[in-house]
Amino acid sequence: MAIKRDQLGRDEHIVTSMRTHGKALIVPVLVLIVMSALLGLAIAFFPPAWQPWATYASVAVYVLVVVFAVLLPFLRWLTATYTITDRRIVTRRGIINKTGHDLPLRRINNVNYERSLTDRMLGCGTLILETAAGQPLTLPDVPKVEHVHVTINDLLYDVHGAPDTADE
Repeated sequence: MAIKRDQLGRDEHIVTSMRTHGKALIVPVLVLIVMSALLGLAIAFFPPAWQPWATYASVAVYVLVVVFAVLLPFLRWLTATYTITDRRIVTRRGIINKTGHDLPLRRINNVNYERSLTDRMLGCGTLILETAAGQPLTLPDVPKVEHVHVTINDLLYDVHGAPDTADE
């Protein structure tokens, strides 16, 4: 989904890959429903003397609003992905201009997550990956953020090696 197999290192495996949470599509869907209803009402109630130009103008406004308030947010959501491999955290986003960030697991010092009330109801949250470099990597709208948090911690534990608990 986010990265192709040929973009992985030798013996690197994808643990999980996901898009950002679908909550980003709630407002665009509501805009689409409201704009469709308004378009229907506008066409139905324009006086016959205004036709067909009023219909043309209404459809033009509808198309502009749908492109900027529905299509662009959908494409942003579609292209924003997070991938966790056994070596790194990979983020990719962008419709035309692509941006990405790769964070090696060995550089991560701390993993936190935040969940607002809305995030808890929708099953997502913000993952915060802290490194010694200072500026943390913040991943907003991570689906099932608690599960992802545990997965990353498990990978970190495996990367740094298990503590020697034999013969204690």
